[in-house]
Amino acid sequence: MTSTANVNGEHNGPPRPRSSRQQYYPTSSSSSASFKGCCCCLFLLFSFLALLVLAVVLVIVLALKPKKPSFDLQQVGVQYMGITTPNPSETNPAANAATSASLSLSIRMLFTAVNPNRVGIKYGESRFTVMYRGIPLGKASVPGFFQEAHSVRQVEATVAVDRVNLLQADAASLVRDASLNDRVELRVLGDVGAKIRILNFDSPGVQVSVDCAIVISPRKQSLTYKQCGFDGLSV
Repeated sequence: MTSTANVNGEHNGPPRPRSSRQQYYPTSSSSSASFKGCCCCLFLLFSFLALLVLAVVLVIVLALKPKKPSFDLQQVGVQYMGITTPNPSETNPAANAATSASLSLSIRMLFTAVNPNRVGIKYGESRFTVMYRGIPLGKASVPGFFQEAHSVRQVEATVAVDRVNLLQADAASLVRDASLNDRVELRVLGDVGAKIRILNFDSPGVQVSVDCAIVISPRKQSLTYKQCGFDGLSV
C-alpha cells in the first residue's frame, strides 16, 4: 500500500481503520427518569391496594351496621365522706366556720358497658371528674379494655378526695347541705372513647359522653339519687 503526500511533501501513513465498537455511557437524566418511573409504579400499586382494603372494610361495615355502644353509671357506693371545719376563734366563731371547709371523700363507681354489635369494641382509657358546685374535687380513671360482641361488662372506678379546701360561699353551702339537709349534690363528668374492631382493623373513634348527677347522704354514707345523661339525652 502506497503512502500519499500532502501539499507540504509530507508522507502520511495508511488511514487507520475505525473501531466497530462504540461505548455508550448512561447519562444522569436517563437514570433519573427510570427512578421516577419505578416510584410512580410503586405509588400506583400501593394506592390500589389501599383502596381495595378500604372498599372491603366499607362493605363489611355496611353489612354489619355497627351501633353505638352504651356506657352507664350503674351504682355509686360511698366508702367514706368527711367534712372538716376550722376551730372557731373567740372573736368571730361564725365567720371562720363559713369561710373555709375541707372535704374528704372516697366513692366507688360501677359502670356497665353494653356492646350491641356483632363485632368487638376496643375501649381506651377513660377519665371521670367529680365536681361540687362546678369545683373539681377529684378524678377517677378506667383502664382500657376489649369487649366481645353481644356482651355486657362491668368496670369499677374509685374517686379519692383528700381534704380539698372549699372557700367562702362553697364552704358554707357544703356545711349547710351536709349538716342540715343531709344531702350533698355531686356531678360526674367524663368521655369514653371506643373503636369498633373489624378483621383486626379499628374504626374511627366514637365518643360516649357521661354526665351524671348524684346525691350523697353524709349521715348514711350512701347514694340517695342518681340521674345520668349520655350525649345530652336522659337515660
